[in-house]
Amino acid sequence: MRLAVSRLIGSAPSVSYLRGSSNLLNNGRFFSTENSSDGPKRVEEPFKVEEAETVKTELPSSDQLLVLGGNGFVGSHICKEALDRGLSVSSLSRSGRSSLRDSWADKVVWHKGNLLEPESLKEAMRGVSAVISCVGGFGTNSHMFKINGTANINAIRTASQEGVKRFVYISAADFGLVNFLLQGYYEGKRAAEAELLSKFTYGGVILRPGFIHGTRQVGSLKIPLGLIGSPLETLLQHAKPLNKIPVVGPLLSPPVSVTSVARVAVRAATDQVFPPGIVDVYGILRHGDRK
Repeated sequence: MRLAVSRLIGSAPSVSYLRGSSNLLNNGRFFSTENSSDGPKRVEEPFKVEEAETVKTELPSSDQLLVLGGNGFVGSHICKEALDRGLSVSSLSRSGRSSLRDSWADKVVWHKGNLLEPESLKEAMRGVSAVISCVGGFGTNSHMFKINGTANINAIRTASQEGVKRFVYISAADFGLVNFLLQGYYEGKRAAEAELLSKFTYGGVILRPGFIHGTRQVGSLKIPLGLIGSPLETLLQHAKPLNKIPVVGPLLSPPVSVTSVARVAVRAATDQVFPPGIVDVYGILRHGDRK
């Protein structure tokens, strides 16, 4: 059952671990479409979207954007999106250079490092203006906490020490009961979120997508997840009230395309007036429609 759920979520912990950090999450700005009386206080777009789009204060191409996990499903799309915008892009992962043979991969500076070894991150982060982390994984609860939590916390702390201005973290939407099935996964994600809100109060952005669809490359095999995800996205994005149904409501969050996630992540990393805080799946859908 855990394996099936992890495949569905793709890119997305009991909050007991985070009792000590809950104030950070509660005080963090939540970029959403509605206020919740029983959850974190959500701030309704502290800056107007129109203002953010007209300023267009993107990083100059001479500045560096570092993508952690840039050879993965989400990370590779983020690298390509950033290159398409004329940005200078580097990536760090345990395997180093991407195995992808697409022409854009030759334009990325590939670093080999391990987020569980903070010293291996410093060189890649030196001189970097913004970081986007797509690092995450599944397994046992302890392994999931280490990969989703500890690894990203190390990256956030190192980025702060190296003077990075903005940090975008690809987290995950809550799925109700699923959170308990993947306890270590969600505990790790929320621990990393708390650290980001602490270290990057004005330049930290957390994206919380649910099921991310698109064409996923697994070896030589291409899996068209969009065949399922795209129709569900169209259907469920107009059924937001269903999210409030007890127990099953969170499972009805709409999927989001990997293209939208990449577009919003790069914009959040480069647009100096993009509001800090948490962007939920509906915020991703809204901003993902804007080029």
